[in-house]
Amino acid sequence: MESVRPRTRWTFVTNHARILAMVLRDPQVRLRDLAECCGLTERAAGAIVGDLEHAGYLTRVRHGRRNHYRVTPGTHFRHPAEGDHEIADLLHLLAHLAPTSAAAAPSSPGGDHRRPPRPVDRRTDAGPGPAVPSPPAGRSSRVPGSTGSRP
Repeated sequence: MESVRPRTRWTFVTNHARILAMVLRDPQVRLRDLAECCGLTERAAGAIVGDLEHAGYLTRVRHGRRNHYRVTPGTHFRHPAEGDHEIADLLHLLAHLAPTSAAAAPSSPGGDHRRPPRPVDRRTDAGPGPAVPSPPAGRSSRVPGSTGSRP
């Protein structure tokens, strides 16, 4: 029997819904973190935030160097089939699900808006960033001649 490939790659929850749920979970979330969680570039995540803001689903206020977002209450689904229903129930469901990183998501065949996930340095729990290899067993990670303290 011949294996049939799906025509397109799709998911039940769009990146627009994911980003809106992440904003509900953390109104001070960084664009970089939105992109990382959805497996998008920052530019694509920024475009989605712009779409959501333009459509009235969220507002964005600048505080210093950070954006603070607010999900607009009482907004409805865009499609006429669900247009009579508010999005709040879906967003609360998504916001309470444990977030996973883009590392678990396969990359897009087109590759036009996805980027590979950044590794996590688990020794320092510093979050996403370049991985730092552990020193060989029995060796110090300090540079010879350094005092070990930062200026």
